[in-house]
Amino acid sequence: MKLPIYMDNHATTRVDPRVFEAMRPYFCDVYGNAASRNHSFGWQAEEAVEKARRQVAALIGANAKEIVFTSGATESNNLALKGIAKKGDQVITATTEHKAILDTCKHLESEGVAVTYLPVERDGLLDLEKLRNAITDRTVLVSVMAANNETGTVQNIAEIGSIAKERGVLVHTDAAQQAGKLPIDVVNLDLLSISGHKMYGPKGVGALYVRRRDPRVQLAPQMDGGGHERGMRSGTLNVPGIVGLGEACAIAMREMREESRRLASLRDKLKDRLMAGLDEVYVNGTMESRLPNNLNMSFAYVESESLMMGINDIAVSSGSACTSATLEPSHVLKALGLGDDRAHSSIRFGLGRFTTEEEVDYVAGRVIQVVQKLRELSPLYEMHHSS
Repeated sequence: MKLPIYMDNHATTRVDPRVFEAMRPYFCDVYGNAASRNHSFGWQAEEAVEKARRQVAALIGANAKEIVFTSGATESNNLALKGIAKKGDQVITATTEHKAILDTCKHLESEGVAVTYLPVERDGLLDLEKLRNAITDRTVLVSVMAANNETGTVQNIAEIGSIAKERGVLVHTDAAQQAGKLPIDVVNLDLLSISGHKMYGPKGVGALYVRRRDPRVQLAPQMDGGGHERGMRSGTLNVPGIVGLGEACAIAMREMREESRRLASLRDKLKDRLMAGLDEVYVNGTMESRLPNNLNMSFAYVESESLMMGINDIAVSSGSACTSATLEPSHVLKALGLGDDRAHSSIRFGLGRFTTEEEVDYVAGRVIQVVQKLRELSPLYEMHHSS
């Protein structure tokens, strides 16, 4: 086993060596522009792009013509929301969305779009009745992420889709965390974002699924130029990146079931070890409807920042991000109703394709050791346990 250990697979994943091998020829050997239609260099590049389009489409049950390549899920989210909503429209989303959605919604609000932010229940799931009641005649789009990047909570996207469809409203989902981990199908969806680097593909490439019929979704482009990607996203295609995204999708299709089973059992082992070795540790979010590789836990009386410094040979992340000088508790954990203390003591473990059982054992042991040491220094913990 090599140190340091990587357990931050929600932030990004290592490129699978098989993905890298698929990409390799498209840097120096097959270097044509996929939009060069009058010579073989361009044709070869275009052929590679079209193969990748089919691979991405297959993973989500779409048609290859419905895939638009982008620079990642953030761009896909921007294109989906800004491409649909206009002044006077209403968009519905959830309070636990990624900043790529929340900040895009803020921008839309500044342009006269009404945005409704639905709260979630304590388990992180949306109350679908609240969604039903939020839809009005002005609603043009419902955007709810498939799986949460902090708590791993998996929403019932099919059901959310059918509620919106009943009212003739378009549905978008940010599937960056779910694609390639758990099956997802666009049957009830109109727009779906994915990102290469969350599923063992390269950084800087992603895709947006855009429904072609019943209804045909019309998007206002956010990037103008040579009319690439059927006018929805101009700019020379990132051929090596797109090839990598396609290969990552193809591998995920073949191996997802087996991999998810393996990761869920490793994740549960980590959780059980931590709960057996420490008192007052809590799982954040539901275990029932959750990504197989996600564990988000709070360790009472311990600041997550101190814990991360103590386990500096393990890459994890805290539920809270440092924004300028103030330590803001995670908006996702706050939305679940957690108090600041619980939110500030939370750690997200993200297991992945290359995580081993040996690493899980090491991480459990290290975390228990460091939490115990930090609690010995905590007057609150001492007071609480001596009374």
